[in-house]
Amino acid sequence: MTNQSIDITVLEEVKSIYAKGLTHDKANNHQLALSYYAQSLNRINLINDSSQEVDEIRYDNYFHVSKIYIRQHNTDQAGQFVEKALAIAYKLQNYFKIAECLDCQANILNLEGDYDGALHDYSKSLAIKLKLGGIKGLDIAILYLKIGNIYFQCDNYNDALTMYEKSFKIQLSAIDYNHPIIANIYNNIGVIYNDQCRYDDALTMFEKSLKIKLLAPNDNQSGIATTYNNLGITYEEQGKYDDALSMFKKSLQIRLTVSNDSDSDVSIASLYNNIAGIYVEQGKYDDALAIYEISLKINLSVIGDHHPLIARTYHNIGNIYSHQGKFDDALWMYEKSLEIALLPVVVDGNDSKIAHIRVDHHMNEDSNGHHSQYNNLIYGLEKSIDIQLPTLEDHHPSIAKADKSAKDINHVQGRHNIAHPIHSYTESLQVQLSAAYDHPSLVAIIYRNIGVIYNLQGKYDDAMSMHKKSLNMDLSRLGDNHPRISDTYNSMGNVYGNQGKYDDALSMYNKALQIQFSALGDHHPSIANTYNNMADVYNNQGRYTDAIYVYEKSLKILQSAHSGDNHPNIARIYHNIGTVHKDQGCYDDALSMYDKSLKIYLSVYGNKDVHVGDVYYNIASIYVHQGKNDEALMMYNKSLQIILLVYDDDHFRVAMTYNSIGTIYCSQGKYDDALLMHKKSLDILLLTLDNNHPDIATTYFSIGNVYNQQGKYDDAISEYRKALKIQLLAFNNSHSCIADTYHNMGSAYNDQGKFDDALSMYNKSLKIKLSLLGDHHPSIADTYNNMGIIYCGHGKYDDALSMHHKSLQILIPTLGDNHPNISITYINIGRVYTIQSKFDDALALFEKALKIDLSIYGNNHPSIAQTYARIATVYAEQGKYDQALLVFEKSLKIQLSVLDDNHPSIGNTYRDIGSIYHKQGKYDDALSMYKKSFKIEVFAFGDRHINISATYYKMGNVFLDQHKYPDALTIYQKAADILVHYHGENHPHVADTYDLIADCYDQQNRRDEATAMRQKVNQIDNHLLQTDTINHQSTGSSNQLQGDPLQPLEEDKPASDSSYQQVRSKQTSKLGKDQDNSDKGNDYNQALKEKQYFSAYVNALQHGSCKNKVIRAMYIGPQYVGKSSIMKVFTKQQLFKVQFPTQIVDESDRMVQLKVYKIQDRSMYDLDEVWNSSIHTIVQTQVDNKIDNQQTTVLAHQTIKLQHLSIDEPYRYPIDSQSTSIERSNDTTTTSTPSNTLASSPKSYNSYLQHCRDFFQYYYPSWLNKTADDSQYAKIWDFGGHSIYHVTHQPFLSGNSIYTLVFNINQNIHDKILTREQQSLNITYLQAMQEWLTSIIGGNGSQSKITVDIDHDHVTYSLPIVILVASHGDCITSKEEGSKRFIQFERELRSHLPSYNSNIYSSRIIFNCNPHDDSESIQAERDQCSLRLHEIMKSFVQSLPFMRNPIPIRWYIMATILHTPIIKNDSNETVTSFMAQIRATRVHKIMTVQEIQSLAQDFGLYEDDNQLIAMLNYLHDLGEIIFCRKAGQNGIIITNVDWLLQLFRAIVQLQDCRSGSLQIQSLYEKASQTGTISTKYIDYVLLEYNLDQEIKNSIIHLMETYDILCEMKSQNNSEERHYFVPYLLRPDVEPFDISQYHQSDWLYIGYEHTDIPYIPDGIYYCLLSSCLKEWNNIHIQLYYQCAKYYLIKDCHYIIIKKDHSHIALQYCYKKSTKSQVGQLLVDKIKHSIYNNRPHQLIQSKLSSIVDDRLPKFKGATCRFYIRCCECNKLVTINNQFELPENLIQCLHCHALFESQAISDWMGYQEQKSCSTDQPKMLATAFSSNRIDREDDQEQNSPTDTDDRVDLRKHFYHIATSISSNWPKLAAALLIDYSHVEAIRHDYRDSVFDQAMQFLNIWYRQGYPRANINQLLDALQQLGRNDIVMKIIDINKSHKKE
Repeated sequence: MTNQSIDITVLEEVKSIYAKGLTHDKANNHQLALSYYAQSLNRINLINDSSQEVDEIRYDNYFHVSKIYIRQHNTDQAGQFVEKALAIAYKLQNYFKIAECLDCQANILNLEGDYDGALHDYSKSLAIKLKLGGIKGLDIAILYLKIGNIYFQCDNYNDALTMYEKSFKIQLSAIDYNHPIIANIYNNIGVIYNDQCRYDDALTMFEKSLKIKLLAPNDNQSGIATTYNNLGITYEEQGKYDDALSMFKKSLQIRLTVSNDSDSDVSIASLYNNIAGIYVEQGKYDDALAIYEISLKINLSVIGDHHPLIARTYHNIGNIYSHQGKFDDALWMYEKSLEIALLPVVVDGNDSKIAHIRVDHHMNEDSNGHHSQYNNLIYGLEKSIDIQLPTLEDHHPSIAKADKSAKDINHVQGRHNIAHPIHSYTESLQVQLSAAYDHPSLVAIIYRNIGVIYNLQGKYDDAMSMHKKSLNMDLSRLGDNHPRISDTYNSMGNVYGNQGKYDDALSMYNKALQIQFSALGDHHPSIANTYNNMADVYNNQGRYTDAIYVYEKSLKILQSAHSGDNHPNIARIYHNIGTVHKDQGCYDDALSMYDKSLKIYLSVYGNKDVHVGDVYYNIASIYVHQGKNDEALMMYNKSLQIILLVYDDDHFRVAMTYNSIGTIYCSQGKYDDALLMHKKSLDILLLTLDNNHPDIATTYFSIGNVYNQQGKYDDAISEYRKALKIQLLAFNNSHSCIADTYHNMGSAYNDQGKFDDALSMYNKSLKIKLSLLGDHHPSIADTYNNMGIIYCGHGKYDDALSMHHKSLQILIPTLGDNHPNISITYINIGRVYTIQSKFDDALALFEKALKIDLSIYGNNHPSIAQTYARIATVYAEQGKYDQALLVFEKSLKIQLSVLDDNHPSIGNTYRDIGSIYHKQGKYDDALSMYKKSFKIEVFAFGDRHINISATYYKMGNVFLDQHKYPDALTIYQKAADILVHYHGENHPHVADTYDLIADCYDQQNRRDEATAMRQKVNQIDNHLLQTDTINHQSTGSSNQLQGDPLQPLEEDKPASDSSYQQVRSKQTSKLGKDQDNSDKGNDYNQALKEKQYFSAYVNALQHGSCKNKVIRAMYIGPQYVGKSSIMKVFTKQQLFKVQFPTQIVDESDRMVQLKVYKIQDRSMYDLDEVWNSSIHTIVQTQVDNKIDNQQTTVLAHQTIKLQHLSIDEPYRYPIDSQSTSIERSNDTTTTSTPSNTLASSPKSYNSYLQHCRDFFQYYYPSWLNKTADDSQYAKIWDFGGHSIYHVTHQPFLSGNSIYTLVFNINQNIHDKILTREQQSLNITYLQAMQEWLTSIIGGNGSQSKITVDIDHDHVTYSLPIVILVASHGDCITSKEEGSKRFIQFERELRSHLPSYNSNIYSSRIIFNCNPHDDSESIQAERDQCSLRLHEIMKSFVQSLPFMRNPIPIRWYIMATILHTPIIKNDSNETVTSFMAQIRATRVHKIMTVQEIQSLAQDFGLYEDDNQLIAMLNYLHDLGEIIFCRKAGQNGIIITNVDWLLQLFRAIVQLQDCRSGSLQIQSLYEKASQTGTISTKYIDYVLLEYNLDQEIKNSIIHLMETYDILCEMKSQNNSEERHYFVPYLLRPDVEPFDISQYHQSDWLYIGYEHTDIPYIPDGIYYCLLSSCLKEWNNIHIQLYYQCAKYYLIKDCHYIIIKKDHSHIALQYCYKKSTKSQVGQLLVDKIKHSIYNNRPHQLIQSKLSSIVDDRLPKFKGATCRFYIRCCECNKLVTINNQFELPENLIQCLHCHALFESQAISDWMGYQEQKSCSTDQPKMLATAFSSNRIDREDDQEQNSPTDTDDRVDLRKHFYHIATSISSNWPKLAAALLIDYSHVEAIRHDYRDSVFDQAMQFLNIWYRQGYPRANINQLLDALQQLGRNDIVMKIIDINKSHKKE
């Protein structure tokens, strides 16, 4: 037989075998088919021929083998065979076969998860088929479906829909519209809509599919069941659980009907799983478990116990156990599931097709760590789709579905977001039986859910380990941008959140968001879930605004996804927003949100669901905050009933509810009931949780709180330590709950009087909170508040106030100004003020607190009662006992209505009322109240509580006053027993009580017992004194005092505050107790120390001083440059979104913002604190130096009487029969008293001592536990920059200040100033800078210099120092640009003002104060700028001579008296504190020097006149007062600087629109048009200040003294006065029309640029006023910076105009039409100019004004200038006299030009003279130093009396003008040089004072010979003709008058 015939035979045999294989293949007999295909391939290899026919048969075998392996998920084998088939197809060049192979290859890649590869091959196949043409349309439609499937599996739903629509369109053209394939496509599109959360669209598609399937129900029962199932899943997504359950049951009913064996049908098992899932959603966990058991039983019977479906069912059962809190059972189920999932897959060859399963699980817990709020445990389980491919088998991989039973659910509170899979049971379930299941997906899910359990158990490290395992598995399979990765990031974020690692949590959530945005779009519910988690963290961080914003973003997504509000996920968001409002204290808003949430939950779940219980629970917490304890209990019980229906009795949520109920009982004073509840909670938790679970720590914490309330402090601390031990194990010292535990331990230690331990605990708490929460979280404020209470207990009142104010600075921006915590802080500040006897301030704070509480709680709340009690306490301190009783009764009425009758707070109120009765002498009433209090306290605390000892003590005092000594003795002994029990024998309270017992023995003549008791007292005192000495040596401080320094036994309201405030603390973010119990640890050696300090104080009054501590630091600059914003940033205040110009800037109507800050550390202080600190420093020095005069010690011992600071009776010393009256001693050691202060009578001396005691007792409380402080302070002013205010600057500026000059970096120095509305003003930045710098630097006569080490350089600067800083850094694009602009601005400034270079320090600091940008980087930049500016200021301040001056203690005391801390309108309010009484009765807003002197003398604070003036100058330098020496007889003092500034600015600042009568409006119009005002105008603008006429006249006189206004003489004798105020003129007033006038050329007056670079507006306006006075007429017209005077006698006008840095002069007169008259007029005018020389008069006045107001430039030569006609620059006339006629040579361009100005101003007679005399005439005409000797001679022969009077009037001007040259004048007047040296030493910091002192010495020594002629001659010797001219002018005016 030939080879060919053999090949033919074999070929036929191969064909036959292949045909058999194909038959079995179609019958799904895959193993037989593979066997035949293998035989066929073996036989074909025998053929030698490689013809096309053989290749085609070989191809068919390879191709079909690969398809079988694909169905079996054996992708390796499938790939090998398809590669062989593809190679043959390419050989045959058969593109259809190539396309077929590409399809198979794509299927393999799809199974392997290589979606990109699959998409590539499907696309290539599609391109080939479309190019070939002739392919059936259905084949193309199927390919579109496959590509759509790939897009779907990649979550690319839009592209998937596009592919499905293309497929749909093709199939509609080929088949009937109602064909089952069309139904399947509808189904698939519905699946996509469901995954896109387009639920309504999905339902529409499913209903269309169902409608088609129902047309032939008998043929498609399975398909109908599938569609019902899909409808059910969509309803479940919408939260329509009843509808979903109905659909699932319909589907189940069909499956049960058509199934031949329902007990072994896995499709039925899957439906049971879906139904069980609904029961889980509804909280019906037992029902769900029962259904899962049925499903499990079916699956076990069919597929055995090692199939992935079994693993999934175990997994779902584990989820239910997790819900029920059965964590061990849950873990056991997860482990069983994991064990199966990790087994290798065994494939059953009998199944024809293999499904590819894609799983997405999401399991999230609530980040706050509470089991009641675990949220969002599932995004969606397995997303596989129901896609029926019409030409493929039913079990095609793309159709396979994930089992619903794999759905992950985890926990309650409605915090879940579940996206379930859609199932196609008919097509997929059979496939799943034999599928190589997606094990890695299931394993990853199980790992993540185990992590969830560990998280719930508080095993955070274990939880994170599980999540990382899950993450790594998913990353390796799915890449890093798959939605399931985002789910794991969410879970990890939740663990970090529970650990308090909020930044890490947010980082995880942000990673999740990035993935979700990329994969799911912007509006997927998964994103809403992540937003929810982020918002939870923001809420925990106290970022409430951010939290609400993010919650609302989540809400918006969910409302869009669920088409409205009726979905559980939306209810959850409302619930969470309510929680934020609750934390903010917005209780009504919180209840509104909870109400919305409750309505949704009730509609979805009914009233027995756990979600409803959760809302009830949180509503209860609101009621707790509102003090509605009964309503709260009712809500907790409703919640508990629901929880018990759903969970077992030992569920942890039951335990937590018991714990909350216990907290209410504690707040009601039902401590036994509270402990019972807490212990029930603890028993459950110990049974169900690990012993180290954080929830167990929470319960220990609660038990500790109860013990603390009961006064069982050791027990409380023991419980706190138990809690702490667990927390440290769980959180590794970095969680907020650890901080809370430290916090409450601090409270317990504080109550024990262990203040150091308490502070240590608070500091630990603070450190943790700062690290976790930043420095602006309300919890930080709570700790600051409690630390303030500790400091108050120590007597460190300034530190206490600092802490409380820090608290406020955090609370107000974060919580608003109407939160309970802010009310509590106000109360704590008020308490400090009460102790400091600042009763008005205390009442103001208590009233603010009351207002807040009333707005939050209504009229009937314990907080209201508490605040009333505080107010009553102040009234009691003021001695207003009747008012106190009325308010206490208000408090009691509220307490009785809202609290249990035996609540400790009520007992406290009874005790306080008893104290009032005791003080009123109503002893029986007092005892009655004390007994009521005693009864309640015994009921609440037992009979051994520390509060009982306080009540015993009070009762004993009453008995003592009633002389019932046996009764008193018995009661005191009971008190002593309790005190010894609590404090031990060696405690000051025990000594106090023993002392009183000794008194009782004395009164009963039981001397031996009294002596024995006093020996005990002495032993205690000695022990404590030794302890004090040891403490002093070990700490370096003599101040280790504790407690309330002036109250020996107990706080003002011990139990009331401790009990009620504890409740408030726990319910308002653990805000600390008001803790009056901190006063229990009073100074054990208080009396001895007080005597020692009083002795030192008396001595200090004579010779005590310390270096100056305070300097004024002023923020200055043009308006609108951001001075206020920079000051706010520098002083750590909040920036306003709109910052108004500084004029009235806060609620106290202050014109200047004032802050006092410590140079060393930038902390903020009250100025009174600084004065107190300075006085304390001086006294402490006396104490440390042991200045202990015997007499003053005796006086102190006998006379000092301790003030009580509470409503309790005064401290009782031992009753002594000896007289306590004081008599003068003749002992030589008697302390001297100021001879000029005290009269010689004992009465005067006793009065002096009484004042000493009064002042001492005012200051002393603030000194205790406070070390001497050498710190320096800056009093910061933010001064308004409006140009109209320039004229008011002089009184408020000082050379002994440091200035920060602010400019806008975004503007050129030559630009006009822009308002915030971007309108230009008529002044440039350069002009504004010149105004400020000239006023500051020129206004200081000191020539002093300092050398400063700054920027690593040793530089010399002139005083005063001006620091240049920039604002508007946010407008600069780069640091380089900012630096360049700063340097340019600085250069321009220095070039225009060269005289000031040595005063200006260029900081190069650029502040960004954009209030809309609070990013961390900007905040850091601001802090860096502030720190830099602080260091610069510190360097300069510490180098200033002013800060080294010794300041006597008397000055500080006077500063305290005169200090006006807050501007208040006059009121009739009674002021009773010592200092307030002095201020109210002796201090007035305007005072004379004589009144100040009398005040100082009356209080023993006067030394001599010189010291008094020096003290006033010092306070003036600090801006505490305004001391004007030129006003009044010897000067006047304004004690309220801000008030004066308000008055000044009320007068000078015109408003565009004012209400009022037409007459008033016309006054405003006249002022703005003419620059004049009338008394009517002044009366109107000052109307609101209620000034009497005398004060008004004084203000006007003061303004005239400073040339702020100038009276215009009336020519018609009108009673109404008018004043000249040229700066009020509006800039737009029309200039003069002098076109019909003959005009002279302009002549200029001014100074060389190097001498005085700029003449300020203030100088110019002073000049105008001076000229007005000189010419004494009202014929003056104004326009902007120009004035025209008419000289009626001289028939011409003088025009004076400001021309930049010079004054321009021009005269003009009206032209005459008659030549003869005209010539006469010209001659008269020129003669007038020559004889009267107005230009010289004006020059002289300008020189005098500059010398007076700009003493820095005293002696500078004022010159005449003309303008060069060539270069237009000004040229001085000096040194031009050698030129002929009117020729001038310009010094700038060197041009010679003829000056008309010389001709015009020389006058008529000079022009008649010969030209050779021209230089001499010019010199005469323009001499600036000419002295009119005729006037001089008139002054040389006055009478001696007149001469002396006139002489002393000139001293001020001479001292001001002579400046540092006064020693030369002293030499000319023959003053001994020793006097000069002494004056220099005594007044080394004030040249003016040196000159004044010298003149007074000269006058006294030369009296009566000293006269004005001697002065004039001496001044002329020195060349000071300017002063001589001024004196002559003054004498002229005096003579005329």
